[in-house]
Amino acid sequence: MKKVITYGTFDLFHEGHYRLLQRAKALGDYLIVGVTTEAYDKTRGKLNVVDPLMTRIENVRKTGFADEVIIEESRGQKFSDVKKYGIDIFTVGSDWTGEFDYLKDYCEVVYLERTKNISSTMLREKNSRIQRIGIIGTGRIAERFVPEVKLVSGVSTQGVYNPHRQSAKKFAEKWKIDAYEDLEDFYAAVDIVYIASPHETHYAYIKSALQHNKHVLCEKPMVLVRAQAEEVFREAKKRGLILFEGIKTAYCPGFNKLIGIACSGIIGSIRNVEACFTKIEDPERRELTDTVYGGSFTEMGSYIMLPILKLFGENFKDVRFDAIRAENGIDLFTRISLNYPNGISTGTCGLGVKSEGRLLIAGTKGYIIAEAPWWKTTYFEVHYENPLEVEKYTERFLGDGLRYEISDFLSMINGNSSSEFKLTRSESVVMAQLMEQFLEMENRNV
Repeated sequence: MKKVITYGTFDLFHEGHYRLLQRAKALGDYLIVGVTTEAYDKTRGKLNVVDPLMTRIENVRKTGFADEVIIEESRGQKFSDVKKYGIDIFTVGSDWTGEFDYLKDYCEVVYLERTKNISSTMLREKNSRIQRIGIIGTGRIAERFVPEVKLVSGVSTQGVYNPHRQSAKKFAEKWKIDAYEDLEDFYAAVDIVYIASPHETHYAYIKSALQHNKHVLCEKPMVLVRAQAEEVFREAKKRGLILFEGIKTAYCPGFNKLIGIACSGIIGSIRNVEACFTKIEDPERRELTDTVYGGSFTEMGSYIMLPILKLFGENFKDVRFDAIRAENGIDLFTRISLNYPNGISTGTCGLGVKSEGRLLIAGTKGYIIAEAPWWKTTYFEVHYENPLEVEKYTERFLGDGLRYEISDFLSMINGNSSSEFKLTRSESVVMAQLMEQFLEMENRNV
């Protein structure tokens, strides 16, 4: 008897799961299926599991393909199960290609091609909770987005659109999704639009997607003009849609823990916030060659403005920008200073100047320090007047962090507004206002 084993979460059971089990069964005579617990899924970075374990087990059993169902509870169990059950073939989806090659010393390892576009008629009728997401743009952030989607239950990447057809085709082939040449066809195939195109195109794509009644997750900066931000949020509200600005830091557990500690009063009244985020960018990249929309602040300003607005609010008295520029006029290093009635703040960002990237929050009783990369907060300290009195906090940051914003976005689509406070509409509007003011200053300097 040839024994086969496979594993999965099998949440919101759909046609793709069915086909994978069907092909796994065809590899041998006896199929064992391991269903992961929600606790184990969280440790390996999968978020938003909806169905309880027993429901997921029952859905696997109903297919008739599993001769035996077991529960996967911990890392390392796969090796133990292969030995324990005398497995001949270990198989999982091609999303995991190479991940389990270590098992080749003990059994045959087979990676099965994923089912392309699982959102078939069967799926949509049986389980409308799975949202089909379409991507506009094929750049670096879009490349990081697709694998993060796979780690959030309830959403599936359907396809990609880029007016540069070859770019869309290449991206689609890599990720085994559809490439759309026509924007209308693209909208017809998806429920959610993720916008990862150049900054200056965001506004038009947001309007277009909302007018086609699609929920929108847009990369930062969402738009570059305050009036445009107000307009698209009004349009989304009017249509009952979710419009979400994708600043991943806002949704990460460590950053939210830091903000909560800062606002708890343990460091007293907050009087100063200093945020810095710099990196040395390739001078040939768009960020340092686009003399209209490139530069440090449009690229990274959202990150440094986020903690300032979260801690001090939106009612600043005045704002000042200072920048160091390249020969082509692009800002290589920019400082924004926001003064408040009871506090002062500075944010610095750079693509051509390297500095110590940290977040400092100073209060009347102590201060909080988060070293770089604080925008991926995993560790921070609370210090007091007594230098020996230090409180240390840690939190996990999984992958590229995009899964956190995807999970919260999906929760809001499903009617759960508990994450809305992490980045409010009014905060996004103020960020657009500050982007607009910065770009007006840039124009005056041309």
